[in-house]
Amino acid sequence: MSKVRILTEENHSVFNQFVAEIRDVNIQKDRLRFRRNLERTGELFAYEISKELSFEEKEITTPLGVSNEQLIKDQPILVTILRAGLPLHQGLLNYFDQADNGYISAYRKHHKDGTFDIELEYLACPSIEGRTVILSDPMLASGASMVLSYKALLAKGKPKHCHIVSLIGSAEGLEYAKKNLPENSTIWLGALDQEMTAQSYIVPGLGDAGDLAFGTKE
Repeated sequence: MSKVRILTEENHSVFNQFVAEIRDVNIQKDRLRFRRNLERTGELFAYEISKELSFEEKEITTPLGVSNEQLIKDQPILVTILRAGLPLHQGLLNYFDQADNGYISAYRKHHKDGTFDIELEYLACPSIEGRTVILSDPMLASGASMVLSYKALLAKGKPKHCHIVSLIGSAEGLEYAKKNLPENSTIWLGALDQEMTAQSYIVPGLGDAGDLAFGTKE
């Protein structure tokens, strides 16, 4: 079963402030600030995940001599689910700035009876064989899109480890992801909410992250 880390519950930090602003219906009216706050949380996720990576010593030449430094041995592959995941992905990329990148198009195909299926239409990603993958999406609601996206990635190889990153998750979605993702994975959440509507929207959540970041869609 996957390991779980929930940042707002571990140690209170500026991360809590960013989550509060992202949730705030008044601050959400500023799309630039909403996107930037998502980006900031991605940067903090990246910092925490970096502690789990392998490092190696390298000699760095300075103007006055040589310094032995511990540097990341292998850069991860950053994969996000379009379109809502883009600001969070950018935050991760700001810190893992030499990483390879992948993109998955996934969306909810709604039916007249109120149910929906998750449709995956597009995958662009390098080989993940033996690599560390960071798969991000702002919301882990039912968990279905994240699990399907991970399974789609397996067409590109078997990763050494997969870090699943979501700003907010539901208790139900977290349990689903834990049961359906492999042991060599870690689920990183900013916050965990206990409720979810019949339409699989997290409560209190933050609303539709994609619409808030980029505008409504038809």
